[in-house]
Amino acid sequence: MADRLLPVLVALGGFLGATARYLVGTVAGGPIGTLLVNVAGSFALALAVGNVRSTRLRTLLMTGLLSSFTTYSTFAVETASLGLELGIANVVATYALGFAAAFLGLLVGRRWA
Repeated sequence: MADRLLPVLVALGGFLGATARYLVGTVAGGPIGTLLVNVAGSFALALAVGNVRSTRLRTLLMTGLLSSFTTYSTFAVETASLGLELGIANVVATYALGFAAAFLGLLVGRRWA
């Protein structure tokens, strides 16, 4: 039987992640704020992958909170609005820092496990 609490956990995590994303945007708006949330989200997701065993907690954190905290659509629109040179720099920075954060999150997660 399916766990009926999972959709509630997705909604709760989504609320928390979207609220956190909004707050980061008020402090650091535009492409910098988007870069910050995407890099932090990459780190947190990689950290959670190796350490969170509970299906309910994974659903809350990974599917709910982190998926609403990070934002590909905003990244795409902001990158397109920056023009060619700054847009390319934003893509390179986002992917390089995102992969580095994910790698670091996996390393830290393995040490905690």
